[in-house]
Amino acid sequence: MNNDEEYLDGVADSSQENETVDTDNVVIDDPKALALPEDVLPETLYLLPISSRPFFPAQVQPVMVDAVPWEGTIERVSDAHQNVVGLVYADKTASGKPTIDAFRTIGCVAKVHKAALENGKVTFLAQGVKRFEVVEWLSEEAPYLARVKYLHDSKVKDDESKAYSIALLDSIKELIRLNPLFSEDLKQYLGRFSFNEPGLLADFAASITSAEAEELYEVLATQAIQPRLNLALLLIKKELEIARLQNEISAEVNEKLTKHQREFFLKEQLKVIQKELGLTKDDKTSDLDSFKERLLEKVVSEQAQIKIDEELHKLSMLEPGSPEYGVTRNYLDWATSLPWGVHSEDNLDIQAARDVLEKQHAGLDDVKDRIIEFLALGAHRGEMGGSIMLLVGPPGVGKTSIGKSIADALNRKFYRFSLGGMRDEAEIKGHRRTYIGALPGKFVQALKDVQVENPVIMLDEIDKIGSSFQGDPASALLEALDPEQNSEFLDHYLDMRIDLSKTLFVCTANQLDTIPAPLLDRMDVIRLSGYTSEEKLAIAKQHLWPKLLKKNKLLKKQLNITDAALKHVIEDYAREAGVRGMDKLLQKILRKSVVQLMLNQSESINVGVKDIESLLGMPYFRAEKSIRGVGVVTGLAWTSMGGATLPIEANKIHELSRGLKLTGKLGDVMKESAEIAYSYVCSHTKSYQLHPEFFDKCLIHLHVPEGATPKDGPSAGVTMATALMSLARGEPIRRPLAMTGELTLTGQVLAVGGIREKVIAAKRIKIHELILPEANRRDYDELPDSIKNGMTVNFASRYSDVEKIVFDKKTEVH
Repeated sequence: MNNDEEYLDGVADSSQENETVDTDNVVIDDPKALALPEDVLPETLYLLPISSRPFFPAQVQPVMVDAVPWEGTIERVSDAHQNVVGLVYADKTASGKPTIDAFRTIGCVAKVHKAALENGKVTFLAQGVKRFEVVEWLSEEAPYLARVKYLHDSKVKDDESKAYSIALLDSIKELIRLNPLFSEDLKQYLGRFSFNEPGLLADFAASITSAEAEELYEVLATQAIQPRLNLALLLIKKELEIARLQNEISAEVNEKLTKHQREFFLKEQLKVIQKELGLTKDDKTSDLDSFKERLLEKVVSEQAQIKIDEELHKLSMLEPGSPEYGVTRNYLDWATSLPWGVHSEDNLDIQAARDVLEKQHAGLDDVKDRIIEFLALGAHRGEMGGSIMLLVGPPGVGKTSIGKSIADALNRKFYRFSLGGMRDEAEIKGHRRTYIGALPGKFVQALKDVQVENPVIMLDEIDKIGSSFQGDPASALLEALDPEQNSEFLDHYLDMRIDLSKTLFVCTANQLDTIPAPLLDRMDVIRLSGYTSEEKLAIAKQHLWPKLLKKNKLLKKQLNITDAALKHVIEDYAREAGVRGMDKLLQKILRKSVVQLMLNQSESINVGVKDIESLLGMPYFRAEKSIRGVGVVTGLAWTSMGGATLPIEANKIHELSRGLKLTGKLGDVMKESAEIAYSYVCSHTKSYQLHPEFFDKCLIHLHVPEGATPKDGPSAGVTMATALMSLARGEPIRRPLAMTGELTLTGQVLAVGGIREKVIAAKRIKIHELILPEANRRDYDELPDSIKNGMTVNFASRYSDVEKIVFDKKTEVH
């Protein structure tokens, strides 16, 4: 127990021993008693506002105020004989100068000691003397002057006041034990006052608490002793609870810190002991052993081994805390993580590969045959590497999933990354190690991920690769993909040769136009055309709908869709070449059907043709019809979304001048085709028995409907010439007929692309007779029988053949 606590105990004991019975409970001060000069206080006081907390008579504490505007007040107080000032609690104001309304009525007169001015602040030591009450304001501007009335504490000797005093003493003693910071305040109080004055004891107890200013002012403004003791006891008890809680929190935190520190020191000691006994290694030795262990069962090339050994020696010389240590460690982590000489065993069973493709994909028989041929050749050769397959087709036809199926058929690891929008060649060949945050290229990352040297790596969206000031990624791909070079592919980060010759590369693209010619030349192109309606129906029944039911935990008996409803969706809502749009529509049907299932509490729903419009809204595509009339011919076109019909219209405007007007948002190639067709027909009017003056006098308008859609390509030349021929002869095409082909000035019909898509587009609008270039006969013959069934196709090598087919049915060419 310290001296303060011993003294407090002694005071408490003496107060109990000297307790006597006195009938006069209250002793009033005698105003006629002899007073010392320093105890005589003036009737008028200069007042200073205190906004933080009230000042108590039991306090001795430094006070700091702004020099402006309170320097004058302090000077006047210092010049006075008694050096006293009134400290009054006042509300804060923005200006710093409160009005008299902001002052409270009860304050504390304090003696001013050691006033000093420094850095715009006036500081002085204030010694609280006595309470006062403001009676009259003599000055309402700074310096504030007021007439005051002093409030005297009555000397109380009743049992209740003594009990309050003892309770306060005990609480202060416990508070000092919990928070020794209050001991200095207690020493100052013990040196000046007696504990037989309970009012001053209450003031002291309130002054050492951290209570709110309003609670403290309530104690200051309470003149009666017992209520003031009660308020002070409540504040000191609250402070005591706060101190206890603070000590508990501190103890808990210190306990945790001590526990962690103890664990830390024990672990460090354990490390040192284990190291001395040879049971463990430091971080650097552990890293070196780990990297060497990774290479034990791998076949590393001589050049790569030399490079790795150099870096291992360099790592052993570096300190773990140096920046170079981290760079070298990361390099070795990548270099030793690669699958040097590790290969997976290929499945060379061609029948098993065909079964995998048939199971995972419906339709695309020509593509499957092409893949099986590729795999058979690799199986015969004994290895599958050294080839690059390029799958080209519209969105949603299954290019990416076919790449995954190839990996499954070969029993190889699969890795896919997209090249769409890639502009930095460092993504392919890696960054130099001099750059912060340098990483190897995608191919090194792929090998580390799959942990074999012969995976199937899919390069998606290779037609969307870009170039910028950061380099040309397409050119960087040449070294990686070229079978003649990729056995020694150099990654800039590793700076060592890596063998990619065992890797099977599968690329995907929507079109070939944007792929650089040197890169395209190294690829084996496999075209994936759009699906026919029958193939889409099979895909929906066998793959898409069962997959959706399984994903959403539904049974077929709970939610079923008829074949007729699926056909309705395919024909009128999802005509795109792929099946991604159809999959979204089936998801929409499933969502709406589940809502009905939940609301109607029915056990099952069967979606039929009549339900489709209520679930999906009005059909997206109107029923296409072949347009007929003079100067109107149906052409066939290929788009990135599949095939489409292209009606072409020709009309005579007037006979005032000759010429040709073109509309329909045509591209440059299509405009040239129109001009060639116009020139050809004009130059062969006699051959086709046309009126020679027709084109000499007339302004002809050639229009391709849906002008908001850009259209370009040479395959409409034959169709445009036929439209002009029909207009000049005044004779319409009297049967459903569609055609495609490029026309030259000499009348030759040249080959065009997209035959499969164009035939499908013609069948969609129920046109079963076509005119195709003779050069495309082979393309047509290779089409599946499901597409060719019911079609009558005429092949033409010159436009004269086309003219005979269109306008003289008896001499049509087959």
